[in-house]
Amino acid sequence: MDLLLELMATLVAQVQKPTLAFLIGGMMLAALGSRFEIPVPIYKFIVVLLLLKVGMGAGISIREADLVDLLVPALCAAAVGMLIVLLGGRMLARRPGISAVDGMATAGLFGAVSASTLAAGMAMLDGAGVAYEGFVGALYPFMDIAALVTAIVLAKSAQARSLSGGGKGGSATATLGGGGGGTAGGGLFGQGAMVGEILKDTFRSPAISALVLGLALGTLGRPDAVYASFYEPLFRGLLSILMLIMGMEAWSRLSELRKVAHTYVLYGLTAPLVHGLIGFAAGLAAHHLTGFSAGGVVLLSVMAASSSDISGPPTMRGALPEANPSAYVGASTGLGTPVAILSIPLFMALADRFIGF
Repeated sequence: MDLLLELMATLVAQVQKPTLAFLIGGMMLAALGSRFEIPVPIYKFIVVLLLLKVGMGAGISIREADLVDLLVPALCAAAVGMLIVLLGGRMLARRPGISAVDGMATAGLFGAVSASTLAAGMAMLDGAGVAYEGFVGALYPFMDIAALVTAIVLAKSAQARSLSGGGKGGSATATLGGGGGGTAGGGLFGQGAMVGEILKDTFRSPAISALVLGLALGTLGRPDAVYASFYEPLFRGLLSILMLIMGMEAWSRLSELRKVAHTYVLYGLTAPLVHGLIGFAAGLAAHHLTGFSAGGVVLLSVMAASSSDISGPPTMRGALPEANPSAYVGASTGLGTPVAILSIPLFMALADRFIGF
């Protein structure tokens, strides 16, 4: 009972802070039919600046980080991303009316990472005075790429089995366990080439490119002065605008869920919490192995709970054009992102209880 009261008190306190207040404010504007809008170029510019800031901050800290301290959380992040896709894709593809491709695309977005949600988690920890490793931002691409590649490879594999199985069972769901054939070697070769293409496309996307560039500049260069004088002071203001945009976007995309099965609604509401707990368990393991901080555990949980709203959708559209965007984008942005952000106080309370700030 005390834990529940503590969680509720933390949630109320966080809602009053700018990060969540602006998100809820954006949703209210959209709900009231306001014509207020932020031009798309400005939104993209804000996202690039935020990712450059996160990447440079991580890169600056990586210069002095112990390899083991970084390696173990990175491996945990990649494993969590793949596990989320495997669990989510299996659960969704087994539901009536949901194809294997739609299920995997949705699971891929939920397994990938929202940089803005990660930034919101960092802001909340900073506001609470909770320390975390500076290289945490570098865990983003490990989880993001692992989830997207896993989802796309599994979806393509399901499609290949569906074609070679001659439509047995009459649905894409049945093909997840379909048999192989004499083309196994060619299939493996094709999957290897596809993985290479997906990796190239992912690194070429604006979001990942900005993050990787920030990492490279922070690790190999010396951007400390411009980081402290330009990126750091602008971070909170830009994040508040991004939260406002995301709130309006989330509300507008709720209508897209009418076109898909109720399974997506249930998944969008519950998956962030389940995935966040998976991330928390992985972070707890890293804590016991390497002394990973309580703040780092929270941010790993936030990354696991989040769903990609920047790099994921265009990657899925390009790699899986057969998938229904209203399913994976509507569920992830319309429901998954708000739930993930609102669940950050939960992971903070759990980390404080099991590790201590």
